[in-house]
Amino acid sequence: MSLVAESLRVLHLQEPPSAHGFSSAIEPSNVPAVFHGAIDDWDAVSRWDPSRGGLDYLEERVGSADVDAMQSNSAPVFYGDIRSHERVRLSFSTFLSFCKSYVQNAAISSCSSVPQEDTAVEPVKPEESFSSSLDSLNQLYLAQVPILNTDNEEKTQLETLRNDIQTPQFLAEKSLMSINLWMNKARSRSSTHYDPYHNLLCIVAGSKKVVLWPPSACPLLYPMPIHGESSNHSAVDIENPDLSVHLRAKHSKDYSQTTILRAGDALFIPEGWFHQVDSDDLTIAVNFWWKSYMMSNMLEHMDAYYLRRILNRLVGNEMHSMLHKTSVSSLTGKEYCEPTVEATTGLNGALGNVRGSKEAAGLMLQQLEPSSIKVLYELISLVHDTVRVAGQNESSECTSLKDSVLLPKCEDGQTSTDNSSILETDLIASIFWAVEPLALKRVLVALAHHFPRTLEALILHVLSPVAAEVLTRKFDEMDKHTTKEQQDEFYQLFYSVFDDPCAAMGEILSKKELFSFQAVQSVLEQYLGLCVHKSK
Repeated sequence: MSLVAESLRVLHLQEPPSAHGFSSAIEPSNVPAVFHGAIDDWDAVSRWDPSRGGLDYLEERVGSADVDAMQSNSAPVFYGDIRSHERVRLSFSTFLSFCKSYVQNAAISSCSSVPQEDTAVEPVKPEESFSSSLDSLNQLYLAQVPILNTDNEEKTQLETLRNDIQTPQFLAEKSLMSINLWMNKARSRSSTHYDPYHNLLCIVAGSKKVVLWPPSACPLLYPMPIHGESSNHSAVDIENPDLSVHLRAKHSKDYSQTTILRAGDALFIPEGWFHQVDSDDLTIAVNFWWKSYMMSNMLEHMDAYYLRRILNRLVGNEMHSMLHKTSVSSLTGKEYCEPTVEATTGLNGALGNVRGSKEAAGLMLQQLEPSSIKVLYELISLVHDTVRVAGQNESSECTSLKDSVLLPKCEDGQTSTDNSSILETDLIASIFWAVEPLALKRVLVALAHHFPRTLEALILHVLSPVAAEVLTRKFDEMDKHTTKEQQDEFYQLFYSVFDDPCAAMGEILSKKELFSFQAVQSVLEQYLGLCVHKSK
């Protein structure tokens, strides 16, 4: 079942848009679009067609040009990481001769002349063998060979081919950065990646299957570290992900879209969209790259501000996600016994001094609904158990603020950020999360009146970062349902329990900030491929 939002669905248009229509509606939406038959009128579509002598034509026109081909032992899969391939300088005619040999060998080994059913391009498997007399080291791919490059004033290798292609009318007003040739002799696959520019991919001959993911799916694709040479590539084998390493990748296909492009078609791939491309035998394509309006108009002196704003939004969304990933009940089904007098009096030696008369305090407990009394007992029991265990093993520091952010480890031993059960593993946070704000307020008031030392231990020694985040969110919700006078009365009572109310408030905020940092860690790992520590 596809989980791609309707607003992110790939558009399919039978007629190319006008320049105004593309610039005002399609490009700003930052959503891919297929323009069927958009380049049917190119001379290249007929002149370069291998089935109609196109290879001979190309050899005659630009055969003497030197080109950089990608050579990889992992072919037919070509990974973006430069460690897995190398650039090989050769004449275009040499590459064309490889293509001709492949075509001849494929024709000889063909056992049937029955036309194949018109279906999607089959995905390429790394171990798949091809009918070719060429050595595996000759699995070459012409990737991003310039026909036009505005950054380089020197003549490009294949500039002569510019006469056979026409810039689509809807790109006429764009300041193109480059026009490139892409050509493979045998079926091949490019690794999943995104480009920092808008891209129009045009199919001149053959066909391509393109799988697309929106930028928001980045965490599912595990981008390479931002500081690396291949930071725009995914580290995941999409077809066979190792879920022990890339757990989130199990959802990647749910957010993908697949489209098949044939000769004459053009695909607009917006900047930032991840895409994996499977090319059929002897496929030739041309692409156009240009900067988006947004990137062209970003002011350099604003970069630090943009970065902080974007990170703030991602961190805020991640905090929300961390708290909503699991459906958590108020520990339904888990049995908590009512704490005995001996147990509760063991908390620092007393239940605390009841404020007001015993008769008034007893009446307050009687006014609590059964569900609130259950929550009250659960909190007292958890605090008592935690303090008792800490007292028996002083070296454990299990209630230490510094050690309260517990995260799994990355492959390199650093902290990872799979927070899928963050509430399920934090009982205090789970209780807070499941209780209605005003009900929690009544429970906290009861703690302050009847068990002030328990409340003090809860906040100063037991409260975890996630519990602090949930508690402060509950405070905000309480405030929305109470008057200013009621708020002042509650907080005055709540903080009066502590010898130093300001220190208690600081402790809550410090733990809340640790939860925020955990979200920062998660964002850096998911979107930038980085695992980081916070030094103690």
